[in-house]
Amino acid sequence: MIMNDKDLKAFIKEIRKEVALKKNPALEFSGRELDHELMEIIEAMVFEKADQRLLSPEEIKLVVDSVFNQMRRLDIIEPLVNDREVTEIMINGPDAIFIEKHGKVIKTDLRFESRERLEDIIQAIVGKVNRTVNEAEPVVDARLEDGSRVNIVLPPIALNGPLVTIRKFPDKPMTMADLIRYGSITEEAAEFLEKLVKAKYNIFICGGTGSGKTSFLNALSSLIPKEERIITIEDSAELQLSSIENLARLETRNANTEGKGEIKMKSLIKTSLRMRPERVIVGEVRGEEALDMLQAMNTGHDGSMSTGHSNSTRDMLSRLETMVLMAAPLPLEAIRQQIASALDIIIFLSRLRDHSRRTMEITEVLDYENGEIRLNPLFAFEYDRNETSGSVKGCLMRTGNKLVNQTKAELRGIAL
Repeated sequence: MIMNDKDLKAFIKEIRKEVALKKNPALEFSGRELDHELMEIIEAMVFEKADQRLLSPEEIKLVVDSVFNQMRRLDIIEPLVNDREVTEIMINGPDAIFIEKHGKVIKTDLRFESRERLEDIIQAIVGKVNRTVNEAEPVVDARLEDGSRVNIVLPPIALNGPLVTIRKFPDKPMTMADLIRYGSITEEAAEFLEKLVKAKYNIFICGGTGSGKTSFLNALSSLIPKEERIITIEDSAELQLSSIENLARLETRNANTEGKGEIKMKSLIKTSLRMRPERVIVGEVRGEEALDMLQAMNTGHDGSMSTGHSNSTRDMLSRLETMVLMAAPLPLEAIRQQIASALDIIIFLSRLRDHSRRTMEITEVLDYENGEIRLNPLFAFEYDRNETSGSVKGCLMRTGNKLVNQTKAELRGIAL
C-alpha cells in the first residue's frame, strides 16, 4: 500500500513525537554511538507500526530517515546536503527551497512543515559554531560540520520568512590539477602561478559571486611549501589547507546578545602578525580590514593571499581604495601607493553564461604613476567568436607581456 503524502507526513510526525517521549539519553546528546541508538529506537517503532499500515520497504526507509533527520540532522534538506551534485541550497522561507545542480538553479518540491521548524534548524546550525541569530541580530554567517558556508537572514529583514543560503564545497580540497581538468585554467598558466606562489608573490583573487574564488584560493594554497607556517583568517572557516602542517586558523566572532565580545577580521589580521607567520591568507576582504591586509603584505609577509568581489581587475583596485577609506581618511595617492606596493598579482575569475567558471585575467600590479596604478596583463581569456552552440569556447592566452618584477623570483632562485 502506498500512502499519500498527507498521511505519510502525519505518520512521520506521530513517530517523531513518540520517540521524543521516550526521554532516551540519545535524544539529548550528540555522538555517533548515541545516533546509532536513536536510529535503532526509530526503526523499532516504525517496524512495529508498519504492519498496521501495510507500508512498503521504500516507505519504511523514508519514514525512518525523515524522523532521524528531523531529530538529529537538518530535516528535509539533509539529503540535499549529502548530495554531492548539489552545489548550493537556497531556502526562501519554509515553502520555497531551490538548489543549484550542474550549474542550473532548480526549484524543489520540498517544504518545511512550519516556519517554526525552519527556525529550529537555523538555531541548531548557528548554535554548533557558537553564533547567535535573532530579530535583534538578524544576519549571520556560519558553517556546517562538513565546512559548507551558511548565510542566514531572519525577519524583519527577510520579508518572506527566514532565508538560508548554503554554499557547499568539494569533499577534497580543489587542486590546480582539478582546475585544469575542469577547463578553468590552462597548464601553462597553472605552472606560471605555481612558480609565483613558491617565489612568494602577493596574490589577490577577485571575481563575482559564484565565480570560484574560494576554490581557486584553496588550489593556490595547496602549492605552498609544506614546511612554511601559515595563518588563515576568515569570517567563517572554509579553506581546506590539509597539506600544510604548521597551520593556524582564525575565525571572526560576532557580538553576543549584550553587544559585547565581537572580534573583527581587522583585529585578527593584527594579531596574526605576532604569531610568526610566513604567509597570511585572508579568506575575503569586504571592508576596513583591507588596510590591515595591505599593511601585512607590506611588512615582510611575502606570499600572502586574499580574495574580494569585483567585476574586473581594475574594479578590484577601486573597491580596495574604498575599503581602505572606510578604515582611515588617507589621501587617495597614499592609498594607491600602498596598494601598488602590497599587491604583485591579481587574478580575475568569472562565471560565464554557460555556467562554467574560467580564469579571465592574470595581471601584474606595477607601480603608481601619474595618478594611477599601472597594470601589466600577463594572461587574458580569448573568446572563440565563431562558437554558436551556446557554450563558451575560448582559452586563457599569454599576452606577450613579460613579468616586470622578477626580484622575488630571483631571490629564491626560481626562473620565470
